[in-house]
Amino acid sequence: MKRLIVITLILLAAAIAITVVYFKNLSPPGVRTGQVMHTIPDNATAVFEFNSEKGFYDIFKGNQLLSAVMGKDKLADLDTLRKLLISSPQLERFFDGQNVFISVHPSSGNDINLLITIPTTNDFKTDAFTALNTQPNSGLSVSPVHNTIGTTYDVLVKAINKHFYITQKENNIFAGSFSKELIDQSILYRDDKSKNVFIPLPEQQNANSLANLYINYSQLTPLFDQIFKNKNTDIFKSFKLLPALAALTLNFKNDALMFSGFTTIQHNHTASYLNLFADQQPVVNHLKEIFPSTTAYTINFAISDPAKFSAGLSQWHIQAGISKEKDQLFNKIKAETGVLLKPEFEHLLSNEFAVVTTRYQEKYAIVSVKDGSKLRPILMNISTMTNDNIGQFNYDKVPFYLLGDAFSIFRKPYFMIIDNYLVLAATSSELTSYSDTYYNRKFISKTDQYNQFDNLLAERSNVAFFINFKNSQSIFKRDLKDAFYDAFENSSPGWKSFYAAAYQFSASDKNFYTNLCMRLNNTDTTTTQIK
Repeated sequence: MKRLIVITLILLAAAIAITVVYFKNLSPPGVRTGQVMHTIPDNATAVFEFNSEKGFYDIFKGNQLLSAVMGKDKLADLDTLRKLLISSPQLERFFDGQNVFISVHPSSGNDINLLITIPTTNDFKTDAFTALNTQPNSGLSVSPVHNTIGTTYDVLVKAINKHFYITQKENNIFAGSFSKELIDQSILYRDDKSKNVFIPLPEQQNANSLANLYINYSQLTPLFDQIFKNKNTDIFKSFKLLPALAALTLNFKNDALMFSGFTTIQHNHTASYLNLFADQQPVVNHLKEIFPSTTAYTINFAISDPAKFSAGLSQWHIQAGISKEKDQLFNKIKAETGVLLKPEFEHLLSNEFAVVTTRYQEKYAIVSVKDGSKLRPILMNISTMTNDNIGQFNYDKVPFYLLGDAFSIFRKPYFMIIDNYLVLAATSSELTSYSDTYYNRKFISKTDQYNQFDNLLAERSNVAFFINFKNSQSIFKRDLKDAFYDAFENSSPGWKSFYAAAYQFSASDKNFYTNLCMRLNNTDTTTTQIK
């Protein structure tokens, strides 16, 4: 009996040991996501994560979405590399089923650098790379390069005549890029374990997701600075200033890229304007119904409690050190006109306000108010009227102090009130143009393409950015650096292949539930295929 017990215990111990070794070598992707993401340099703007298995590639085979976003040539290069390297007969077993992380990094040149980070099973040895040199028709030539900052593997991909550089990180995690500059950054990068550059999805959610997108909002500015000539561009400006991290999952659709998930605000950082909307409740968006048909891009704000928003904005002004200047302005208005502008405006403010930029580079502020007939005499008292319907504010920065940072571009705007909407613009002629748009119903919401796109969006939100790529083309031509505008203009498929994109925030427990949507113009499948 004792002998039987001893044998049983030995077999049990052996089974446990084999199980531990087996699962250790499997390196489950969900378990290692945090490890991998901590090796990615912290100047990454975004990280796209997916599982490297045949099913993923089959889903996107013949689909235009990825090539339109990344560019046909860049996607073709990555696909060639995948087939020759990680899917090669010699290496496939080490990489199969592992999650791949493609991170976006700004650079000093006219191209956006991509870093590919991927773990291997724990039995992988680096000499497997150089062993590829002995394989006939591998299509690769691998050379280890030793220098003062570390060792890289210089992989010549013969089919495209490009060098791909690989370096080993800790825990059998490898990083690779076609950019030597970026690989050098990766080698030198040392992670601060106390700092969250990205927040990985929970393990179970990760395991059930087709692909994930992580965004570090604080790194949007360097990327935009690389792309645009004008560093003060207002495209996506409010989001660039938000101290937050996003973790979104892909919801697959044949003609649209759709991600949803959470944007987590870093409350230990200085609050931005968008922080104010995290304290609201999501609101049904109606203002978009009266945006002009020429709309290039917009940012729409919605609040469930205008009084709470106004109080939060005042507190934000105090923290920003500009409350004294604001008080002086409203005291001056009261002394000169007798109008208590701030409380009277706040009393009449309704649930939505937006800034709209058209293809002709007109800019409008459109504000929903509770009673336009009551607001009209108040604004007339602080303005110089040019006709019965249009006047110009006599005081500087009024919209900024009443509605916040997104309205700082309207210094001494012209205004008019149509029904229960306050409309601001830089010139009276722009207001006349919008009046024609309004009364003749020349709205983008009257077009079929817009409505097909809008049907994909969340009905309720607190902050919503929308961009129509065709209507934005003249603005891109003016503001994008030449190399990036040339890529926009001439790449096919490319960003011009999309009708529009939208990014929505809906307040949820002091953070934001987030939706990202980009829809193609049509279902043309002409593209570089992933095979």
